[in-house]
Amino acid sequence: MSIELSVPSRSEYVAVVRLVVASLATGTRNLAADRIDDLKLAVSEACTNAIEANRKAGLDAPVVASCWEAPERLEVCIADSGAGFEPSALSAHPEVTDPERLNFERGLGIPLIRSLVDDLRFESTPQGTKVWMTMFGGPDSGDETTEIVRTVVGGD
Repeated sequence: MSIELSVPSRSEYVAVVRLVVASLATGTRNLAADRIDDLKLAVSEACTNAIEANRKAGLDAPVVASCWEAPERLEVCIADSGAGFEPSALSAHPEVTDPERLNFERGLGIPLIRSLVDDLRFESTPQGTKVWMTMFGGPDSGDETTEIVRTVVGGD
């Protein structure tokens, strides 16, 4: 199954994306409850970053969340239309046990996402960024579908 969800770049829609992705993962994957929680938190962080990227670029563009299933994994992509960034240029933060970590109020989202999912990769261009998150784990049943669901939510 593939799902594409387009939501306005507003924080109140982060929960919608999180719930849709979690519902798909819960209904079709053989993932433990704590792994579903990890996925929900990672999706929330990625959506929040996408909203901030769109706002920083002065755009009223939507955030697009896409999910794809394969027999051994679930992939989630969160896309924005911001100016893009260079992931390798992100500064390293102290370990969570280091007291200096308390001096960092921002910039913890990507390291957090990286610790929550099995694979994380970025496609960043001046026209936007796609954050690809992968969770490994097989489907609950042998049923494979090719249904594609596209939804646009909200807006004024």
